[in-house]
Amino acid sequence: MKNLVFQALADAARNGERVVLGLISGVKGSSPQKVGAKALFYADGRIQGTLGGGCLEAEIQQRAIQSLHTGQTSTFDLLLDHDFGWDDGLICGGKVLGLILPNATAVGPEFWSKLAGRETTINWGVKRDFSIVPIADSLTHAADWFYQETISPPCCLWIAGAGHIAQAVAPLAAQLDFDVTVFDDRPALANHNYFSREIKLKADLWDRLTALPLPAVPSFALIVTRGHRHDALVLKDWIHKPFLFLGMIGSSRKARTIFEHFREEKIATPEELRRVVCPVGIQIKSRSVQEIAVSIMAQFIEKRAELVYEKQGAPSPAARAELV
Repeated sequence: MKNLVFQALADAARNGERVVLGLISGVKGSSPQKVGAKALFYADGRIQGTLGGGCLEAEIQQRAIQSLHTGQTSTFDLLLDHDFGWDDGLICGGKVLGLILPNATAVGPEFWSKLAGRETTINWGVKRDFSIVPIADSLTHAADWFYQETISPPCCLWIAGAGHIAQAVAPLAAQLDFDVTVFDDRPALANHNYFSREIKLKADLWDRLTALPLPAVPSFALIVTRGHRHDALVLKDWIHKPFLFLGMIGSSRKARTIFEHFREEKIATPEELRRVVCPVGIQIKSRSVQEIAVSIMAQFIEKRAELVYEKQGAPSPAARAELV
């Protein structure tokens, strides 16, 4: 999924439209948004992205619009105390630091398009002179930087099965910044009549589908085929792939039956079987297909934060940012 703020910056640079990039470069204590949050402010009052909403965003928007007239870059340092945020409910008690950059489009559309596409890992930052530049090597704590950030490709989510559960999970996962691919041996279901264009689709024999290699990004998997036999067929191969998290729909009884067969036939080791979560999803007493999709993606969000972001020290799906 493209970063919409970066894409909007690329479009503005391409069209010669004057905009202001606001970003949060530091947070102390509680705040409505974290380091790396961004918003693009337009002269007509439009906003792409968010810095937290309410009076905080209104204050930064006012400063951003002023910077459109003056052309002056600046920093902000706002304390979210009782006096600042009572009327709008923003009395978090923390402090938010950030940058207002009316010069963001000056680096050109190609720069922002690369960041928006997120096809590779890219480092960029804002120097103390407010210039926006790519960073060739890894992030540093050099004194001449206001802000540095790493933009990475999204985590991949492979979904085996193109039925009702997949049709509900896939668009939700895409909104939650997963790069989604749906697999099925039924071309009648694995097509864009049921899935939006942002969802990748693979229709073929299961033996061919399960043999496909994983991309070189953190990868997750969900097995929701049309029955136990097909679930087991996919699991037989996917259990050996280096997914960070592998969930399968079904009951505890189903899991015991399949796992016992895998142990008896020496298809998988006990350690590999312990990595499979079945039934998948957090317990929210879900009934409808849409509720089941929410319960599944809630667990995937939790696991992504635990296994990817916390491990990397990253505050958001798209970026790792730090005040330097």
